[in-house]
Amino acid sequence: MLVRDAMSSMVLTIGPAHTLRQAARLMSARKVGAAVVLDPDTCGLGILTERDILNSLATGQNPDLETAGTHTTTEIVFATPAWTLEDAADAMSHGGFRHLIVMDHNEPTGIVSVRDIVRCWAPDRRATRTATLAG
Repeated sequence: MLVRDAMSSMVLTIGPAHTLRQAARLMSARKVGAAVVLDPDTCGLGILTERDILNSLATGQNPDLETAGTHTTTEIVFATPAWTLEDAADAMSHGGFRHLIVMDHNEPTGIVSVRDIVRCWAPDRRATRTATLAG
Protein backbone atom coordinates (compact mmCIF):
# COMPACT_ATOMS: atom_id res chain seq x y z
CA MET A 1 0.00 0.00 0.00
CA LEU A 2 1.24 3.51 -0.82
CA VAL A 3 1.26 6.80 1.07
CA ARG A 4 -1.27 8.21 -1.44
CA ASP A 5 -3.73 5.53 -0.23
CA ALA A 6 -3.39 6.49 3.44
CA MET A 7 -2.70 10.23 3.48
CA SER A 8 -5.17 12.94 4.24
CA SER A 9 -5.39 15.29 1.29
CA MET A 10 -7.13 17.93 3.43
CA VAL A 11 -4.06 19.82 4.60
CA LEU A 12 -4.48 22.47 7.28
CA THR A 13 -2.17 25.31 6.31
CA ILE A 14 -1.40 28.20 8.63
CA GLY A 15 1.04 31.09 8.67
CA PRO A 16 3.92 31.62 11.08
CA ALA A 17 2.12 34.56 12.74
CA HIS A 18 -0.79 32.41 13.95
CA THR A 19 -0.75 32.13 17.72
CA LEU A 20 -0.56 28.69 19.25
CA ARG A 21 -4.13 29.12 20.51
CA GLN A 22 -5.35 29.92 16.98
CA ALA A 23 -3.44 26.94 15.61
CA ALA A 24 -4.85 24.65 18.31
CA ARG A 25 -8.42 25.81 17.60
CA LEU A 26 -7.99 25.19 13.86
CA MET A 27 -6.41 21.79 14.45
CA SER A 28 -9.18 20.83 16.87
CA ALA A 29 -11.93 21.98 14.52
CA ARG A 30 -10.40 19.99 11.64
CA LYS A 31 -9.63 17.01 13.92
CA VAL A 32 -5.99 16.90 12.82
CA GLY A 33 -2.80 16.56 14.81
CA ALA A 34 -0.59 18.76 12.63
CA ALA A 35 -0.63 21.85 10.47
CA VAL A 36 1.64 22.81 7.61
CA VAL A 37 3.19 26.21 8.30
CA LEU A 38 3.88 28.24 5.16
CA ASP A 39 6.04 31.32 5.46
CA PRO A 40 5.42 33.50 2.39
CA ASP A 41 8.35 35.77 3.28
CA THR A 42 10.92 32.98 3.13
CA CYS A 43 9.10 30.45 0.94
CA GLY A 44 9.69 28.16 3.89
CA LEU A 45 7.64 25.14 4.81
CA GLY A 46 7.38 23.51 8.21
CA ILE A 47 5.10 21.57 10.48
CA LEU A 48 3.45 22.39 13.80
CA THR A 49 2.10 19.45 15.77
CA GLU A 50 0.00 18.88 18.85
CA ARG A 51 3.19 17.93 20.66
CA ASP A 52 4.79 21.31 19.81
CA ILE A 53 1.82 23.10 21.36
CA LEU A 54 1.81 20.78 24.38
CA ASN A 55 5.53 21.34 24.97
CA SER A 56 5.03 25.10 24.86
CA LEU A 57 2.20 24.94 27.38
CA ALA A 58 4.19 22.61 29.63
CA THR A 59 6.93 25.21 29.96
CA GLY A 60 4.41 27.89 30.95
CA GLN A 61 4.39 29.83 27.70
CA ASN A 62 1.31 31.87 26.82
CA PRO A 63 -0.54 30.36 23.82
CA ASP A 64 -1.96 33.79 22.99
CA LEU A 65 1.54 35.27 22.62
CA GLU A 66 3.56 32.37 21.24
CA THR A 67 3.45 32.02 17.46
CA ALA A 68 3.44 29.01 15.20
CA GLY A 69 6.62 30.25 13.54
CA THR A 70 8.51 30.06 16.82
CA HIS A 71 7.50 26.43 17.37
CA THR A 72 7.53 25.14 13.79
CA THR A 73 9.84 22.30 12.88
CA THR A 74 11.53 23.28 9.62
CA GLU A 75 14.07 20.49 9.27
CA ILE A 76 11.60 17.85 8.21
CA VAL A 77 11.44 14.71 6.11
CA PHE A 78 8.98 14.82 3.26
CA ALA A 79 7.24 11.81 1.76
CA THR A 80 5.99 11.41 -1.79
CA PRO A 81 2.64 9.85 -2.71
CA ALA A 82 4.54 6.92 -4.24
CA TRP A 83 6.33 5.93 -1.03
CA THR A 84 5.19 2.68 0.49
CA LEU A 85 3.64 2.78 3.95
CA GLU A 86 6.67 0.81 5.11
CA ASP A 87 8.92 3.64 3.84
CA ALA A 88 6.81 6.19 5.72
CA ALA A 89 6.76 4.10 8.91
CA ASP A 90 10.53 3.65 8.73
CA ALA A 91 11.10 7.40 8.27
CA MET A 92 8.82 8.16 11.23
CA SER A 93 10.44 5.53 13.42
CA HIS A 94 13.99 6.65 12.65
CA GLY A 95 13.16 10.35 12.91
CA GLY A 96 11.04 10.09 16.06
CA PHE A 97 8.00 11.89 14.64
CA ARG A 98 4.38 10.98 13.89
CA HIS A 99 3.54 13.05 10.78
CA LEU A 100 5.00 13.37 7.30
CA ILE A 101 4.13 16.14 4.88
CA VAL A 102 3.50 14.59 1.48
CA MET A 103 5.01 16.58 -1.37
CA ASP A 104 4.21 16.23 -5.06
CA HIS A 105 5.81 18.56 -7.62
CA ASN A 106 7.20 20.74 -4.80
CA GLU A 107 3.72 21.32 -3.35
CA PRO A 108 2.28 19.89 -0.12
CA THR A 109 -0.51 17.56 -1.23
CA GLY A 110 -1.22 15.73 2.00
CA ILE A 111 -0.15 14.59 5.42
CA VAL A 112 0.26 11.00 6.53
CA SER A 113 0.31 10.14 10.22
CA VAL A 114 1.07 7.06 12.25
CA ARG A 115 -2.68 6.78 12.82
CA ASP A 116 -3.29 6.72 9.05
CA ILE A 117 -0.78 3.91 8.62
CA VAL A 118 -2.23 1.87 11.49
CA ARG A 119 -5.73 2.36 10.08
CA CYS A 120 -4.60 0.94 6.74
CA TRP A 121 -2.66 -1.95 8.23
CA ALA A 122 -5.22 -2.96 10.87
CA PRO A 123 -7.67 -4.76 8.50
CA ASP A 124 -4.79 -6.85 7.07
CA ARG A 125 -3.63 -7.78 10.54
CA ARG A 126 -7.17 -8.72 11.66
CA ALA A 127 -7.63 -10.94 8.61
CA THR A 128 -4.28 -12.66 9.25
CA ARG A 129 -5.06 -13.15 12.94
CA THR A 130 -8.56 -14.54 12.15
CA ALA A 131 -7.10 -16.95 9.58
CA THR A 132 -4.46 -18.08 12.07
CA LEU A 133 -7.03 -18.67 14.82
CA ALA A 134 -9.36 -20.53 12.44
CA GLY A 135 -6.53 -22.74 11.08
